Order: sequence, then C-alpha cells, then structure tokens
Amino acid sequence: MKFAIIAAGEGSRLVQEGVALPKPLVELDGRPMIRRLIDIFLDCGAEEICVIVNEQMTQVQEYLRSLTLPVPLKLVVKSTPSSMHSFYEVSKDWTNGKFVLTTVDTIFHEKDFRGYVHDFEASDADGCMGVTDYIDDEKPLYVGVDSDMLITGYYDQPQPDSRYISAGIYGLNGQSLSVLRRCVAEGQSRMRNFQRALVTDGLRLKAFPLGKVIDVDHAEDIKKAQALIHEP
Repeated sequence: MKFAIIAAGEGSRLVQEGVALPKPLVELDGRPMIRRLIDIFLDCGAEEICVIVNEQMTQVQEYLRSLTLPVPLKLVVKSTPSSMHSFYEVSKDWTNGKFVLTTVDTIFHEKDFRGYVHDFEASDADGCMGVTDYIDDEKPLYVGVDSDMLITGYYDQPQPDSRYISAGIYGLNGQSLSVLRRCVAEGQSRMRNFQRALVTDGLRLKAFPLGKVIDVDHAEDIKKAQALIHEP
C-alpha cells in the first residue's frame, strides 16, 4: 500500500513565533516530524512513500533526498494553493489500490495509527478516515457518523451526529481519485470540499476513532505534540 505526506504548506505561523526550522524538520524526541511519519509508515508495511513539499523548502528537499529507505520514496516539489491540490499532484500517477494520506503536522500515537491501518486493510469500504473527539483546532471539520460509524456528512459547525472531527488522516481507494480530479477541474479549493464530494457521490467511508491528535500549527503545539507521544 502507498502512503503519502502533504508537506507543502509554508508554516508561516511557526516562523512568526520564532521557530527557525521548516515545519517538517521540527523535531519531536530528536526526530524530525517528517521522519517520524516515514518510520511509522515503514512499520505499517508501506510499499512506497510519496511526499510533496513546496518549492521554497530546499532544506526539506535536501533532507528527503539524503534518506536511504527500504522502499521507494517519491518526492514531488511543487507549491500548491491547498492540501487538496497537493493531494492531486502527489497522486497523478495513481490508479487503483488503497493508499493512506496525511499531513506532515498531524501527530498521533503510533499504536492508534497501526490499528487504523489494520482496520483499513481489512475493510470493504471505499475509505477509512481518521477522526478524533479531541478538539483543539482553530477551524475543525466536524464529521457526522451513523450507528455503524459510516460517515454521513462533513460540517463546518457541530451537528447532532458529529461527535468527531477530522484527524487529517485519509485512507482511500482508487475510486476516490476520479472525485478528486473532478473537484480540481471544477475549481474546488479545499480538502474538506473534496471530502464532502466523496459523501455526495455515494462512496462508503468509515470513520476510525483515533485517540488524541495534535496539529502542529503554533510553537506551543510542539510541546503538546511532545507530551502526546509520551502519553500512555
């Protein structure tokens, strides 16, 4: 199975708050965030790892090109207007099969992620989306689910069926790619609109509850992420 990392953002808020390193290279326990993700993917049996970074991130590009991994590492260098467009660029040569995509600043427990991957591999759903009931996001995307944990909708505001929010972890199959390409052709500009299109098109998406998930957007989030990975 392919695994992919979106690392094409500018990380401007971290820079403004005095963090000198590019976000993907910010260390947690002495390991860059992007390397932590790569190691977790390898532990989950990744057959290929794809990463997209923006054109200005030369330090990240050099770091990734210096790595020696037991599986192919595909590096896409392109500045994009949104995570959805980054997903589009990194998946251009994908056709069928399952894949897992996440953003570089999504921090979670490794054990939770392994359970998520195992569940996705065994599922007959079109997708398995990571969700969390820990809300510490400036603009969370609320996820509606039914009694079978199938996703019924994505909302900007909480709804009666939305006790979870998106964790920024997306497991999908090849059917989703045609939806993605249509969204780009139609001028859609946000990952959440792509997810809504998946539901509208009738894809069966299962929600997988992870534990606490931290998005590293601010300098204080680095400390939160560091604490999270040490929590039992």
